[in-house]
Amino acid sequence: MSIPRLQLTGITKRYPGVVANNGVSLTVAPGEVHAVLGENGAGKSTLMKIIYGSVKPDEGAVMFNGRPVHIRNPQEARALGISMVFQHFSLFDTLSVAENVWLGLDKSLSLAEVTTSISAKAAEYGLDVDPARPVHTLSVGEMQRVEIIRALLTQPQLLILDEPTSVLTPQAVEKLFVVLRKLAAEGCSILYISHKLHEIRELCTMCTVLRGGEVTGVCDPRQESNASLSRLMIGAEPPPLEMRESRVGPTVLDVRALTLLSDDPFGTDLQDMCLSVRQGEVVGIAGVSGNGQVELLQCLSGEERRSPVGSVRVGERDVSRMGPARRRALGLHFVPEERLGRGAVPTLSLAHNLLLTRRDAVGAGGWIRTGALRAQAIDIIARYKVKANGPDAAAKSLSGGNLQKFIVGREIEAKPKLLIVSQPTWGVDVGASAQIRGEILALRDAGCAVLVVSEELDELFEICDRMHVIAKGRLSPSLDRAQATVERIGEWMSGLWEEGVHAAA
Repeated sequence: MSIPRLQLTGITKRYPGVVANNGVSLTVAPGEVHAVLGENGAGKSTLMKIIYGSVKPDEGAVMFNGRPVHIRNPQEARALGISMVFQHFSLFDTLSVAENVWLGLDKSLSLAEVTTSISAKAAEYGLDVDPARPVHTLSVGEMQRVEIIRALLTQPQLLILDEPTSVLTPQAVEKLFVVLRKLAAEGCSILYISHKLHEIRELCTMCTVLRGGEVTGVCDPRQESNASLSRLMIGAEPPPLEMRESRVGPTVLDVRALTLLSDDPFGTDLQDMCLSVRQGEVVGIAGVSGNGQVELLQCLSGEERRSPVGSVRVGERDVSRMGPARRRALGLHFVPEERLGRGAVPTLSLAHNLLLTRRDAVGAGGWIRTGALRAQAIDIIARYKVKANGPDAAAKSLSGGNLQKFIVGREIEAKPKLLIVSQPTWGVDVGASAQIRGEILALRDAGCAVLVVSEELDELFEICDRMHVIAKGRLSPSLDRAQATVERIGEWMSGLWEEGVHAAA
């Protein structure tokens, strides 16, 4: 048998109040695509950070290519041949794409050479990125593309990918899988973290399952079903969604001929967008990030107040020039895709993060009713099964998926008339995804109008009554879910919808 590319033995990492990894052992062979599967908070990200040198284990041993190693930092990891694409990105906002990539490469290369390499890799992998753009102008999806390209340019022996396909079209996912299989055939080992069970079964040749920081199983995912992988991961199969026939009421959100030039030189101009969401329905918008989603959501949330008068209406009110607080008073609640920084203040407790959108805990004279806030936070933590060290835990202490559950729960519990959600289950495990989607459907059945912007096509097909596609700042006609197919939506993501198709009534 060949020497393992990576071998972990008895890895343990403790934090105050939680054991993130408890005696974890893992072996990855050369050329193996090895999945690490587990629910949110199971310890996957901590384990990957230990391998990459950004976290030091309290106990255990790491061997790489048969030799014991003590990886003290990511620079040493890259020197060994280990690269990682994080779910939460490690990019400097004030630098360009090329400068960010250059930081992680051999300094003998010039910036011009790195720029050329980025363009070549981007074209090869179908990851559209402009090397000259400052990172602060990029969407979340574009930032992830930069991370993937940066990792591949280091020619790694072990490549760690954390949720790499969450912002790609189905066609781009297929292309990425071709690249990953080629890398594996050339001897590169791949550690693949994803909550998309069908991807793991299609791509990976081995799978280690974590639950509560411990290994609960090792299997060949090609021999497993989605149901059996779910049982290994969360101890049960997620409950099936109950999609009842919608009882549609009056229009709650009405967008008419919304045209707006972006004030960001690297942004996307919105062109003649028309969209309606009625009471008791879920409308979805699919598309690759960077095609105008950010600009559209800013117009809808009230962060952008330059919308033409009459272009955005909530109920009978023209809200085109209203700010977020006034729209919230009309019943519009919003879940942004950026969890930390926009959806939650990292250093504030979960209880105090409720103040961002919930004003019912502020009493006369502006006094904060801390007891009421803590009670609300405790209720959300319990109902949405958020793994957190109580209502006083800082938002930044939660895993990405658990913070997402809390933010979604915060907005749903506010009982909105119109809920706009961006990427509701990005990086969220299969059990939590089913719960969030179920809560969205329950909200819709209670008469709320829901708009979901997502790059997860499976998600949109599960919960939407109608769907649009956004591409290059334009919005396609709507399709009833029964008319939509993955192939058709994938084509429309490139802007290839038929001109003459009329929006659904």
